Amino acid sequence: MGTSVETSNFAVQPTDRRGRLGSDRAAVTTSVSVRLLGPFGVARSGVAQAVPPSRKVRALLAYLILASRPVQRSALCELLWDVPDDPRGELRWCLSKIRKLIDEPGHARVRADREFVSIDRAEISVDACGVANTVEAGLARAGPDILQDLAGRFAGEFLEGLTLDRSPVFETWLVSQRHVFRALHAQVLVRLAALSPSDPERGLAYLRQRLDLQRYDETAHSDLLAALARCGRIEEGEAHVAAAGRLFNSEGLSRAPLDRAWAQAKRAATGACATRIAAEVERAIDARVGASGGRRASIAVMPFLALSGPDGNLADGLSHDIISGLARLRNLFVIARGSTFALRDQTSNPQEIGQALNVDYAATGSVVRNGNRLVVTVDLCATDNGRVVWADAYETPIADAFTILGGIAARIISSLDAEIEAAERNRAILKPPNSLDAWEAHHLGLWHMYRFTGLDNEEAQRCFKRAVTLDPTFSRAYAGLSFTHWQNAFLFKSAERLVETERAFDAAGRSLLADHRDPAAHWAMGRALWLRGEEAASVSALNEAVALSPNFAMGHYTLGFVQAQTGDPQAAIEATDVARQLSPFDPMLYAMCAARAFALFRLDRCEEAAEWALKAAEKPNAHAHVHAIAALILAAAGLLEESFREAGMIRKLRPTYSIDDFFSSFRILSDQERACRIAAKQIGIA
Repeated sequence: MGTSVETSNFAVQPTDRRGRLGSDRAAVTTSVSVRLLGPFGVARSGVAQAVPPSRKVRALLAYLILASRPVQRSALCELLWDVPDDPRGELRWCLSKIRKLIDEPGHARVRADREFVSIDRAEISVDACGVANTVEAGLARAGPDILQDLAGRFAGEFLEGLTLDRSPVFETWLVSQRHVFRALHAQVLVRLAALSPSDPERGLAYLRQRLDLQRYDETAHSDLLAALARCGRIEEGEAHVAAAGRLFNSEGLSRAPLDRAWAQAKRAATGACATRIAAEVERAIDARVGASGGRRASIAVMPFLALSGPDGNLADGLSHDIISGLARLRNLFVIARGSTFALRDQTSNPQEIGQALNVDYAATGSVVRNGNRLVVTVDLCATDNGRVVWADAYETPIADAFTILGGIAARIISSLDAEIEAAERNRAILKPPNSLDAWEAHHLGLWHMYRFTGLDNEEAQRCFKRAVTLDPTFSRAYAGLSFTHWQNAFLFKSAERLVETERAFDAAGRSLLADHRDPAAHWAMGRALWLRGEEAASVSALNEAVALSPNFAMGHYTLGFVQAQTGDPQAAIEATDVARQLSPFDPMLYAMCAARAFALFRLDRCEEAAEWALKAAEKPNAHAHVHAIAALILAAAGLLEESFREAGMIRKLRPTYSIDDFFSSFRILSDQERACRIAAKQIGIA
């Protein structure tokens, strides 16, 4: 649906929620209203008008008022007349009757010339248009009052009681319109039922009305059976299955879907009580964790909204994958699926979600069809004030949806984790250091760590040490502490490499002892083992990190870092590509590009390597080693001007830097070592 709602080969024009056509005009006053949902009727200024008894006059007015553009006279004659003696004469007679109904002095609403006929829709209210356009705007955003008003507009079938003999074209159009508006009516009733959890009788009444519209719709029967099971009305449910089964059999349809739906409804009803208890337990645990020094930020991933029925399973599956992926990262307190799905139809307000589940953040989203593409949107909100922390949208062709949604879920998982981490870092830097709890101290440490200076690295160490003192079971803080020692060994204190290497190894071991299923603990251990020269063990630890959480971008990057130097360069390229896809704005993006550049250099793809080396050097936080990688690769590629520029950056950052500093930090195979020494001589860092 775009700006108008397609109904067969005609389109309902844009209206406001009361169904006024031409609602783009400012402050118009409706003087004529037309009822199409139920017995045909016309009112002027609220006063019902006498409608001509001619069925063709009513049919013609309904057809023209829903037409999206002027209609040819010949098409109208074909629509309504079975080749009488003078079809154009009869058309003129019908138009004269319509003019008496809707025209006003000085305002001729019926527009006709020799070829075309149309109706000026300004100041005309049409009940069918109001319903169609409100549904198109999204029932999820409509409150109970609006929904009740919509339901009330369905006074009967579309053009109830109207039939035209020997007018097959019109009858085809009429059947199509009735099908469309019957489906819209059903959608309104389903939404009203969903908004009536505290009044199950009312909800059942809506579902029964919907079933009257869709007697042979399996979903309509399934929804009613599920509601009966939730209310404990098992006997009534059994009777309904038996009666509906006989109805299906009488039409040659299988009753097996009804039996399956009823069995599933009874199982779900049995587990509902357990789900409610689980939600209470989770809230109590979350509250207790939040009150302790070892708290973690918490998030509820709500069921994604599917704006078309066929996408419901896709949306639910995507929500489930995101919940599971975040839980596997072990960095956040993630509310279980049972609790968030129990709130599916109760609220989408972040602050209300926060109060119900006692969480810091809420993630909501939708799955929408846009032509032949599927659009996934996601919002991350802080529940204390409803502020949107992050939002994004992802598109995929519908034909590839099942294969690509896994990748979209991975990107959403990584982005949610990164955005919450950034928000928590920014929150921590605003607090006095001595007032920080373990979680806040850890995030202040991350803020300093990602600035990549020697002084900030020392400050990050102090923050991580405070975090593990306050909470000795805080695995992520130990991993952060290990990283600061790794940075000292690799970059800031190369003269103390052996001591810092052992400190990095010790902190990584403590991280594993605190939580051996935390991917960050295995990541820290993999880096420390690389420093110690145990490259096979390093790769094993890093593989374990990404196996525990395939969405852990740092694990993929560090695998690429190790493989790029002495391992499989093609595997390095693939690993860094995954890392960049998962975390496209990562503070370590410069390192991801540099590792990819060196892997390409090893494959003798020098032009590509030079391109990625320049990208690495241009990123924020790029340090002397990264500029050295760029300078050496550019020189090897024959780009001496760019190489000398990077050499200048190296001297600016570390005036005494030489190729020996480069080789003392990295592990380079002999072929690449020879090439690097030749390049270093060319640019004056030998």
